[in-house]
Amino acid sequence: MVRSLAAALLASCLALPAVAQTVPAAQTAARDPGANAPVRYDVSFPEARHHRARIVATWRSVPAGPLRVQMSRSSPGRYAIHEFAKNVYDVSATDGAGRPLKLIRTDPYGWSVDGHDGTVVVSYTLYGDRGDGTYAQIDATHAHLNMPATFLWATGYDAQPISVRFTSPDPAWKVATQLPAGTAPGSYWAPNLQYFFDSPTELSDHMVREWREAGKTFRLTLHHDGSAADMDRFTEKAKKVVAEEIKIFGAPANYDFGTYSFIADYRPSINGDGMEHRNSTIITDRRSLAEAKDDQLGTLAHEFFHSWNVERLRPRELEPFDFTRANPTPSLWLAEGFTSYYGPLAIRRAGLSSVDEWLGEMGGMVNGVVNSPARIAARINASPQEMSLRAPFVDAATAIDPVEPNIFVSYYPYGAVIGLSLDLQLRQRFPGKSLDDYMRLLWRMHGATEKPYSPADLRAALTTLTGDKAFADQFFDRTIEGSFLPDFAPLLDQAGLVLRAAQPTKGWIGRVNATQEADGVTLTLSPAQNTPLFAAGIDRGDTILSLGGQPVGDLAAWNAGVAALKPGTPTELRYRQRGIERVATLTPVADPTLEIVRGETVGRAPTRKQRAFRSAWLSAE
Repeated sequence: MVRSLAAALLASCLALPAVAQTVPAAQTAARDPGANAPVRYDVSFPEARHHRARIVATWRSVPAGPLRVQMSRSSPGRYAIHEFAKNVYDVSATDGAGRPLKLIRTDPYGWSVDGHDGTVVVSYTLYGDRGDGTYAQIDATHAHLNMPATFLWATGYDAQPISVRFTSPDPAWKVATQLPAGTAPGSYWAPNLQYFFDSPTELSDHMVREWREAGKTFRLTLHHDGSAADMDRFTEKAKKVVAEEIKIFGAPANYDFGTYSFIADYRPSINGDGMEHRNSTIITDRRSLAEAKDDQLGTLAHEFFHSWNVERLRPRELEPFDFTRANPTPSLWLAEGFTSYYGPLAIRRAGLSSVDEWLGEMGGMVNGVVNSPARIAARINASPQEMSLRAPFVDAATAIDPVEPNIFVSYYPYGAVIGLSLDLQLRQRFPGKSLDDYMRLLWRMHGATEKPYSPADLRAALTTLTGDKAFADQFFDRTIEGSFLPDFAPLLDQAGLVLRAAQPTKGWIGRVNATQEADGVTLTLSPAQNTPLFAAGIDRGDTILSLGGQPVGDLAAWNAGVAALKPGTPTELRYRQRGIERVATLTPVADPTLEIVRGETVGRAPTRKQRAFRSAWLSAE
């Protein structure tokens, strides 16, 4: 799940349906299995301008006794808890004859209904005004619906077919979804709850483009304020990315209904995000295509790669997806991280970014991971597996208490950097092998067969690929279960690339986030523990009063003072901490920020061998 690659590193993509979502062949071929489905939803928007939908849910053939109906607490692709029940109200129930039924609520998440005649009809109002990969947004321009945030579900009906019918408030609105259409106008169906909840739906006056690639249909729907020319330009880029990623695996994934849909919302009222699903992705950005210069392509590339990696090549811990709790796995370094490596790589190979642009993106991730205080700290287990298991605390999760900033490095860039290192090690030590081959092998073993993998399976596959158990064991023992990273300089040198300090003569005290106060600047985030600012005792909420004897009256004065600092030269820092004025000695160090550049830009002309390596790795060929 991502917006652009940088945003993806801060958010946590990813739609993770269960194996039960696989659509039975008989239902794939049927014209409308939802026509007589035991579960039906009718959705209308009588107060769209006030962000409200009215939903009527019907369950038939209900066994005698209470029926439990509830809202989800998690969403496919998210790992944290999301309390969707908070936006449901005005709830009522009847039986099949329209007689009122009593709703009993004993917890915040749902209701119990008894005394029915085998049919239960529950009506409710949904409030939704957050458009992203998790929630619902309803307004006069569209209805952007992620299903767990929108629909009640009933215990015991997980495997039953579902039908849904939308009544649009605007005749210009069309429906974009991976759900197959039913026979009735505005109706769609799903084979079971897992597939239904994995099928985000957009109703709006959107643009549509379709094309064929490798025997499959690809559909791009875009709700935006831009022009048809913007849409056409972006579609042509999307086609190239799709084709390039298909090359990596050799064929598209087996989409259940033969079509893959990109459902995009690029409008100022939206929240930037990206979330993959089994046969679709929903991607959002506040910026227009023109304003962002088509930067949304990074999100599209990332999410489409998930149609193989995560949607079908899946960690065992996510089977089945449980909508009542957080769903963690120790393998997000591969599921999310390797996807973060391949998204921008596919764009580079498609010729849609330059080598320097790709190096800037990858170099930023290498710097962030190599210099991460969480990975460096000896007292912290900072393995990729441990970081993956912290996902429920960071994946769009919110808490009112402050979060320790020095114990987590995102599995998005962490996994991407591991992907880079493994790719280069394979190319160096095993001629003719690369990370592409590893992904293809995993696909054959666990993706095409939809046999979920364990961490041990990933280790075994690397042994199979290389024929070198010692190499595979060392990689997993040190890098996946530990936090070891190799020396990137000789690995990158194979391609005539240079890893170097970006500004070695610049004084550095750590990244500072601050706001201006009446008599100084106040830190809004705690400094990282491997920084001079942390060593000086400064923390979140402290107000800097002077630096080197010079008053810090505003952000401009602070920035100027920091820019004048020299590595190794101590300076006095005066600050106020929780009402007490203090003085500390701040000693800058040389800026540790790393970058990756082409050798020819720093006077190191690559050899023919290095140029050939770079071309085989990064070119469209």
